[in-house]
Formats: sequence, C-alpha cells, structure tokens
Amino acid sequence: MQEIKREVLVAKASELLGNGTVDRVIGWKNGEFDYDVTPAVFTSAEELEKEFVWNDFCGANFSKYLIKETGKSEGKVMVFLKPCDTYSFNQLLTEHRFDREKVYVVGVPCNGMLDDSKVRACSEGIASVSEENGKVAVETLYDGKLTFERNDMLAERCINCKSKKHTAYDELLGEDGEVLDSARFDEVEKLEKMTPDERFAFWQNELSRCIRCNACRNICPACSCEKCVFDNPDSGVENKAVADSFEEKMFHIIRAFHVAGRCTDCGECSRVCPQNIPLHLLNRKFIKDINEFYGEYQAGAEAGSRAPIVDYTTEDIEPSEAVERGGDNA
Repeated sequence: MQEIKREVLVAKASELLGNGTVDRVIGWKNGEFDYDVTPAVFTSAEELEKEFVWNDFCGANFSKYLIKETGKSEGKVMVFLKPCDTYSFNQLLTEHRFDREKVYVVGVPCNGMLDDSKVRACSEGIASVSEENGKVAVETLYDGKLTFERNDMLAERCINCKSKKHTAYDELLGEDGEVLDSARFDEVEKLEKMTPDERFAFWQNELSRCIRCNACRNICPACSCEKCVFDNPDSGVENKAVADSFEEKMFHIIRAFHVAGRCTDCGECSRVCPQNIPLHLLNRKFIKDINEFYGEYQAGAEAGSRAPIVDYTTEDIEPSEAVERGGDNA
C-alpha cells in the first residue's frame, strides 16, 4: 500500500465536492480483479466512499483525461496526480490542450506501483492480491498463497523512477520528494552497444507481436491530436496492413518521432500494451539523444518550456555531427 491512506484521499475529494470547489473527481475504482484498477469519475461523496480505490495498482496517468473532461462543462474537475503524472500535466498545459482554470490538482505521493503483468504471470487462477509486511501476497486457486518481494513486482517505470517530486499541484497530500538519479537509460545503452543486425533483430522480435490495438497511442499524453493520421482512411496507413510485416515497426517508429521532445517518459505506453512490448525504450532513446546533443532537458518539468528540437539556436548540433557522434546508433 501507499504511505498515504485511502481515507485521506476520499476525505479530501469529498471536501472539495461538498464546498463546491469542484463538481467531479477523477480517481480510481476496482475492475474485475484486485489488480484490475480502472479510472473513474465521481460526482458525490457517497460514490467515493463506496467505490474509490487507492492501492498498488493505481498506475494510470490521468493527465490526458483532462483534455475531454475539462470540455464537458464549465465546472472544475479535481484530479489526483502522482509525481510522474504531473510532468505530463505540465506538458499538456504547454501545448494548450486544456484550461488550467478548470482543474484542481491534488498531488499524492507514490512509492511505486506494481506491474499487473508480473502478478498475472506468477500463477493461473489468481483470487486476490494484497501486501503483507512489505511483501506482495498472491492468493491463487491452484498454487495456494505465493509471496514476493515488493521490489520484484514493481513496474519498470517505478524501478527506474525519475522523480518523486511533483511539478504541479494546487494542494499536496503528504510530503513531496526529490528528483532522483535514475538508471532509466541503462537498457538504452545496452541496445546501443549491440551491432545494427542485433538491434534490428531485437526490435523485429518485439514489434512483431504488435496487434495494432492502438492502446499505446490512445493512452499516451503526447498523442493528443484530434484526428490521428492512423485513423484516416485516406492515409494508406489506417489500422493494420495485412500484407506488410514491416508495418508494425513503422507505426511505432513514426509514433516515437511524433512525440520526440514531448514525451515525459511516463511509461503508459508499455503499461497498457497487451503484448508487453517495451515501447518506452524507443522514447528513451530519443530522450537520451536529445540530452546528449542539446543538453539536459526533461519534458514537463516546467509548464511553458520549449523542447530543444523546436527551439532553434545557433549552437544547435549539425546533422552531420550527430551522425558522426552517434555512429551506428544515430
């Protein structure tokens, strides 16, 4: 469980609904299983008390939900944001995707969320999941009770968390943390050390599993176009090209280019992928290159900041130099 209690979040949301500060709340509620927690909109204290959930599976980043939710009425919506979520919140503000005056942000601390795919992979017939003495206890129908170290069940983005510090909020529950010295680029460096053929084989294997469900695009805060090119029947790239095995690769490579400089590395793309493709590695490669070519930059760290690749200066790296410096990895 997270350090802050569910009752504290429910009380805060109920208070803001009761005094008229907001007229609805974006939060979490249970799905079919313990690990199946889903976003929900609450409009009353009664709904919150009955259905609101705060546990180790509340990983969803609510920032993108604000685009549509703020357009539904003139009232203000309250949203719970974890530290990593606030980077996406700031980035969407930078891109003028919603009205800040229509949102009340309550920041909540986070000790890392569990990866539901790891939980599901541990056994068939999972009956319940709980935390006992800092460990994850999984009750199963066939294997009895299984116990795991919590750190072993964390989502990848939480293992390599970049920050425990909120970059935006109206009110903060609990204590704020600090920006961390993350090891999130270690896996990218491993890929960079591969030969071109090895790297191609790696991505061919990963991306060949893509079923073009569009879950990664739909959840991505940086993918907020009102009409996506991949939904345009006249584009020639709508849905999955049956006869072209390379099409899956092009979809993800094009999407990575589209969000370059704007991706906050929230990890939602990998979290929702039903095929467990490590899509975040594509985005991290771009982030790593931007840092090395233009200087350290974190999208969403500050509302209104401009990514280096859209902010020309005379000191910008020349394409030929980037290729020379990057070698086979460029």
